[in-house]
Amino acid sequence: MRFPSLFVTRSCEAVHRLRQSSFLSPGSALSRHQRVSVSSLLCTEERSYYITTPIFYVNASPHLGHLYSAVIADCLHRYKLLQGFNSKFATGTDEHGLKIQQAAEAAGKDPLAFCTDVSERFKHLFSSCDISHTDYIRTTEPRHRRAVEHFWSVLWDKGLIYKGHYEGWYSTQDESFLTPSQVGDAVDSSGKEIKVSLESGHKVEWMTEENYMFRLSAFRSQLLDWLRGNPRAVQPECFHQFVLQWLQHDLPDLSVSRQRSRLQWGIPVPGDPEQTIYVWLDALVNYLTVAGYPEKHNQWWNVVHHVVGKDILRFHAIYWPAFLLGAGLPLPQTIYVHSHWTAEGKKMSKSLGNVVDPLQRSQMFTTDGIRYFLLRQGVPDSDCDYTDRKVVKVLNAELVDSLGGLLNRCTAPGLNPAQVYPSFCPQSFPREQGGRAVVEDYCMLAAVKDLPAVVEQHYESLHVYKALEAIATCVRQTNRFVQRHAPWKLDKRDIKDQRWLDTIIHVSFECLRIYGTLLQPIVPELSNKLLSRLGVQPGERSWAALNFLPSYRGMECPFEGRALGPDSGVLFSRLGSQNVDQQKPNKAKKAAKKK
Repeated sequence: MRFPSLFVTRSCEAVHRLRQSSFLSPGSALSRHQRVSVSSLLCTEERSYYITTPIFYVNASPHLGHLYSAVIADCLHRYKLLQGFNSKFATGTDEHGLKIQQAAEAAGKDPLAFCTDVSERFKHLFSSCDISHTDYIRTTEPRHRRAVEHFWSVLWDKGLIYKGHYEGWYSTQDESFLTPSQVGDAVDSSGKEIKVSLESGHKVEWMTEENYMFRLSAFRSQLLDWLRGNPRAVQPECFHQFVLQWLQHDLPDLSVSRQRSRLQWGIPVPGDPEQTIYVWLDALVNYLTVAGYPEKHNQWWNVVHHVVGKDILRFHAIYWPAFLLGAGLPLPQTIYVHSHWTAEGKKMSKSLGNVVDPLQRSQMFTTDGIRYFLLRQGVPDSDCDYTDRKVVKVLNAELVDSLGGLLNRCTAPGLNPAQVYPSFCPQSFPREQGGRAVVEDYCMLAAVKDLPAVVEQHYESLHVYKALEAIATCVRQTNRFVQRHAPWKLDKRDIKDQRWLDTIIHVSFECLRIYGTLLQPIVPELSNKLLSRLGVQPGERSWAALNFLPSYRGMECPFEGRALGPDSGVLFSRLGSQNVDQQKPNKAKKAAKKK
């Protein structure tokens, strides 16, 4: 799927620049459902980008997986801002449905008060972890109800929703209707035989009721055409293949309402107060609500990208595109899918007592620490395992020893008594070998020069861990460069040695500047600290300002001779065993209670 700007006149200069941007690639024409007229696209000087997380269900407090989704989307949002995009980033909470109704009743609370309490916990977590969302949507807001009612009416007016009779399996915990092939046999804790969802393992019940149905069966061929014509619509590739496999089978029509007598906590069906709109149809429309639907959504909806967990892929890659096709709206540019986190090899669950509290861990390991770990170790294609010891090991190795050590070494008054960004000497480090640089040094320069393009490629495909591996590899190369030439052993009284020392520090600073700039979407506070120490001003930290080592190419370097920023201490404080051990008393208490 390509950007709608491909169909906009060249008279719009801003959109012309968008067409020329490096990440656009030629491809097949968009389907008629995805074309955008010139009049519908807001032509602004800034390129637009819209990224969303799923909205999170408020039946329980946030867990590590919720934070992971938010950090991924935040990374993409910050990355696009660095590239000069006008980026919108939405997250929020899903507050309707039978689970919420039951949870509120169990807590003895009014449903809205219950939702507000849990929603505030998500807000607090995201604020604490530097999640820079531009909109926080709650499905209980009036703007969302208006959008849902309009969306329903569009589908109804087109004859895509009809009154029918639903008989089949339903999972309250998943808020999901299931076909017989999606259900299996199991035994509950009391030994009773039950039916469960094969995908989630949650109990299902047979349900028979009259409600409204969406003609999902009519969209199978269009969904197949969309996915086959847009091989990057669902990323990573393995999830794209999953969706194609699901679509090899017929799609049954989908129940999109529940009887009001069973589900009161939700948006009533327009014109039928005896029915409540199905929670997933309600929830998915949130993405449109934030975009300004139904009046002013075109600018954002034409550039929307979703971040979702693999457990809700079916809803986002089959149901949601079908709803949008039915409503005559463009389909998402990309659906980024990530896998789950386990704890010490086991699925996190309250019964096992191994649920990782993301807020607590962000306080233990710092905000940047937990962000870096999740994006460094999180592999979207497969489940990832969390342990506190692994966090300590990764952060100490890469942020303390490697990156922090490099910065501390090169800014030390012993090597840089003037505390300036020193000059580069082309005779010491010529473009052709013959100076004091060796083959490995030239290899390092080539790697750092190519690094922004490598990182961009991995950010775009949601392989952030690969981007961080590429950065970490270059940091290690730069450390070896400094160690190899041992500038602390040079004689500062010798003018040639002094020029070579300055060149070593200059090259190292340039490498650090590139690393700090590229890491801004991942660890914003740490990157700011690093770049500020180098004297790099806020307006010099964009993607366009990367321009690695211009002096080497005979160009002027704006940083040469500039005073360094103040020394604000170590870049990242070393984590010790106490960061892991402080969790043990809780486990001991739980064990004592069981006895």
